[in-house]
Amino acid sequence: MRALLSVSDKSGIVEFAQGLESMGWDIISTGGTYKKLSEAGVKVIEIDEVTKFPECFEGRVKTLNPYVHGGILHKRSDEAHVAQAKELGVEGIDLVCVNLYPFKETIERTEDFDEIIENIDIGGPTMVRSSAKNFQDVLIVTDVDDYTTVLDSLEKKEDSLEFRRNLMIKAFEHTASYDAMIANYMNGRFNNGFGEYQFITGKKSFQTRYGENPHQDGALYEFDSHFTDNFKQLKGEASFNNINDVNGALKIASSFGEQNAVCIVKHGNPCGFALKGTLLESYVEALKCDPISAFGGVVAVNGIVDRELAEKMNEIFLEVVMASDFTEEALEVFSKKKRLKLFAQGGDKLVMSKDSHDFKHVDGGFVYQNSDCICDNEVKNAHIKSELTATKQEMKDLEIAWKVAGLTKSNCVVYVKDSAMVAVGMGMTSRVDAAQCALKKAEEMGLDVSGSAMASEAFFPFRDSIDAAAKAGVKAIIEPGGSIRDNEVIEAANEHGISLYFTTVRHFLH
Repeated sequence: MRALLSVSDKSGIVEFAQGLESMGWDIISTGGTYKKLSEAGVKVIEIDEVTKFPECFEGRVKTLNPYVHGGILHKRSDEAHVAQAKELGVEGIDLVCVNLYPFKETIERTEDFDEIIENIDIGGPTMVRSSAKNFQDVLIVTDVDDYTTVLDSLEKKEDSLEFRRNLMIKAFEHTASYDAMIANYMNGRFNNGFGEYQFITGKKSFQTRYGENPHQDGALYEFDSHFTDNFKQLKGEASFNNINDVNGALKIASSFGEQNAVCIVKHGNPCGFALKGTLLESYVEALKCDPISAFGGVVAVNGIVDRELAEKMNEIFLEVVMASDFTEEALEVFSKKKRLKLFAQGGDKLVMSKDSHDFKHVDGGFVYQNSDCICDNEVKNAHIKSELTATKQEMKDLEIAWKVAGLTKSNCVVYVKDSAMVAVGMGMTSRVDAAQCALKKAEEMGLDVSGSAMASEAFFPFRDSIDAAAKAGVKAIIEPGGSIRDNEVIEAANEHGISLYFTTVRHFLH
């Protein structure tokens, strides 16, 4: 039996080769892998001896050879194939271990296009695909984490067809994601990221409990391990909907940097938010906005949850709590809640992966765009349009309202008072309806909106929303501006003694 080992990531390769050698396998290798194995005392055949042709063109051609691919691809169960292999002097290669040139690491490290081109693997993917095609006769190993499993299977003679088939699928996934990464990079560099094809690839992180509904299957796939790098699931089994709510809560809570932000989300929309001196105070104030909707919701905590906060949260039913981290005492408190899921990031504050692009499924395809970003300076640099200027606290409330509005489904209007959200209307077909629904809900909750700041993620098309805000006692408003009736809106703000700011940036979210 012969194995061909040619890897870019050489971690574990010596031990893998030694394991194969101890079972009587002959080892063939190339370039740097050959050198490493030889230095470790592995008896290894250099690829030139197999191909009967030297590596050439600075290593661009070394395994693209009939003695290599004939050895991989001929079918052992086909008498004609076996006879032809013997006639041509082609010996079988029964295991191929390949991982590919570090294209991702190269594009992260340099903009030098010549170096980037040289780190596009050709021979590697070709061998992987050849081996995967002939998986019934050839074991294809593309993952360092599979070395021990493969050795165990060979030693116990348990390399079944199903085992080989699983390796085959993994191999085609490996080359597909590699080629997708290269194509996306080239389109990003030369076509502004929008080529004739767009490839979206992700690695499965875990199977969700179910999809949006129990009759649907679901799973979380992540880009470059961003989800598992950022979050560790400490308790419970998350559903599809839980992950969606976690995402919405994370975006809002993490957008406030080092501040003690707490966001409560239900069905992807915020139903509570506050930013107070302590996380406990923030949670208590956030919950006041809509404690009914918070039941069964997701809470994102921009900090570390301690025992006191955990005990407060345990007073109602929550689906998920996500936080920078949890103290041991907090985990002990939460252990009493069987249905609760916990996610931790492991740091002091929440952070986002900052994906560069965003997409959404539509019937028969998907729409794709650059990711939206609500910059910290949008409120700071907003243009004052009214005669009255907002106070320091009102400016802070405007910033909170603006960020929450921009990260919530349109049409959206948010009211914030003393650094806590007191009303929100979201996902409405009319901006007037969004404003009125928010105020109606606040009234039902017994919350006083007077003296609050209000934000709309897109412009107010008429002055009626300003008139309604004034009636509710709103003292400051922030919106993008850009309506043909902006002058009427400004006039209304001045009539009612409301400070009005335009950011000139719209944040629709559909």
